[in-house]
Amino acid sequence: MLAAGALVLSGCSSGSEDTDSAQDEKDKAQKQQAQIPFGDAEASTGPAAEVKGAQEGGTINVMQRDSYAHLDPGQIYVSDEGSLSRLIHRGLTGYKTDANVKQTIVGDLATDSGKPSDGGRTWTYTLKDNIKWADGTDITSKDVRHTFERQFAEFINDGPVFIQQWLANTPGTEYREMLPEGPYNGDHLPDSVLETPDDKTIVFKFKEPKPDLPYALAMPGYSMVSEAKDTKEKYDKDPMTAGPYKIESFKTGKSMTLVRNEHWDPATDATRNAYPDKYEITFNIQYETSTERLMADQGANKNSVSFNNQVDAATVPKLNKDPEAQKRKAAGYQPYVSQMAINMDRVKNKKVREAIAYALPIQPYQQAYGGPQGMELAGGLISPTVSGYEDGFDPFGKLEKPLGDPAKAKKILEEAGETGYKLTWGYINTPEGQNYSPTMEDTLEEAGFDVQRKEISAETYYDEIGLVDNKFDMYVSAWGADWPSASTVVPPLYDGRQIQDGSSNYSHTNDDFLNKEIDRVQKIADPAKAAKEWNKLSQYVVKDLISNIPMTYYKQIQLHGSNVGGVQYDDVIGALDPRKLYLKQ
Repeated sequence: MLAAGALVLSGCSSGSEDTDSAQDEKDKAQKQQAQIPFGDAEASTGPAAEVKGAQEGGTINVMQRDSYAHLDPGQIYVSDEGSLSRLIHRGLTGYKTDANVKQTIVGDLATDSGKPSDGGRTWTYTLKDNIKWADGTDITSKDVRHTFERQFAEFINDGPVFIQQWLANTPGTEYREMLPEGPYNGDHLPDSVLETPDDKTIVFKFKEPKPDLPYALAMPGYSMVSEAKDTKEKYDKDPMTAGPYKIESFKTGKSMTLVRNEHWDPATDATRNAYPDKYEITFNIQYETSTERLMADQGANKNSVSFNNQVDAATVPKLNKDPEAQKRKAAGYQPYVSQMAINMDRVKNKKVREAIAYALPIQPYQQAYGGPQGMELAGGLISPTVSGYEDGFDPFGKLEKPLGDPAKAKKILEEAGETGYKLTWGYINTPEGQNYSPTMEDTLEEAGFDVQRKEISAETYYDEIGLVDNKFDMYVSAWGADWPSASTVVPPLYDGRQIQDGSSNYSHTNDDFLNKEIDRVQKIADPAKAAKEWNKLSQYVVKDLISNIPMTYYKQIQLHGSNVGGVQYDDVIGALDPRKLYLKQ
């Protein structure tokens, strides 16, 4: 699982890429393609293994660029909120990470990763003893039922939809018809799909086998919501929490303070440590600023980290020459792929989309986020960390001509009688967005487009491009697999039955052949065969539909202060794992 749809459109380094190092990174990333195993009751029993040398106490300062748009678990589906979720929310399952960063899916609130029956159509979970909300009340199966029933309500529109669709046995937005108002008017899901026979037991019942359910349940978007404290839309800013930390204060766009949750019992939690007394999170700190402070490593910066900010591109050469700073570096591949989504509702002429595909320069995007060390130019939509990844696919010559081919694009526009086509482009208003967008605009103009560049605030970027009736012809999105399978890439991004406000189908792709193929591939039990079929469909999206143009595969470099210990880079969330951090003194 990754908190997909990364809001943190990030990158890290610049300069020439070391070939051996790049291959090592790719080899390591591709190891993530192997299935992460499911743990039994013993593996799910807390407390989490102690981090060597760790001690309790103190305050860790956290520097973040973007404020959190959502705190309601049902609305969480971007990477920065996913990182926070690991500290404040809990789900039925979770990822347990050992000292060698080996991952296992285990029971979090549940006693194990789940007991399948009926060929994987039925899954039974039992809640652990002594699991409580931050107000001291017990977490029961009623809360679990409520958590999943509220996912059907109209106001929950930014989180994952896998389990809702599985319960309703539909691939599209029709799942809402099963419980259109959620549980708020007294209606409930029938026991034939979700049964809670007692306070400890939850039984999921699906029409088709769902072997990936333990992965899905580990997503931040399926963390638990308190039935008693559910305030519907208001819950998004003031949720009841169950993790080792609770929110003491939150000032949107400014700061957040996390303090210990005295009702969290480490004996019930196999996945989290909780060493600091407090986290002081400050927002609106750009990559350049956080990098400068962490490189300097003076005063309070020694006790500082960022959950998601990367090293800014301009500083990487200096970092590479600083052996002391190198000791405080964590790096790895991310499962994210950036792509230019073309709004199919507005740009209906395929020849126009083809011209965009040839003209669009992708190297400026790579350079804005750190050059080859920060991102790898992409030919396809499947990340190297995901099963089905394939080298060599590049139908529009983007890897051969990363600065675009405006001459060829201009010819296509002329032949289509579309010279001067007005192209409204919504771009993210960050330093990186301000860096790459002028060059992209100039090249598209050279190809014969009339480009109208419209800036969108970073804090609301995905909310705005996620509207079905948005006013943009194209926009960049970044997506990471929720677990190492393209089954969590192709359906959520390109299934036309997913289109709704808040959906991740940003291009509004709706193709009958593709929709039918998605249904077929989802029934393939052999993961190797399924991976090949998913890759074929991803290539169909690029080459035949031309609705999404691949740009880059993500990498990540992060720094931390010298007093911060327990730092691990986590391939699942594509960033530092906040669950093991501690202060050395």
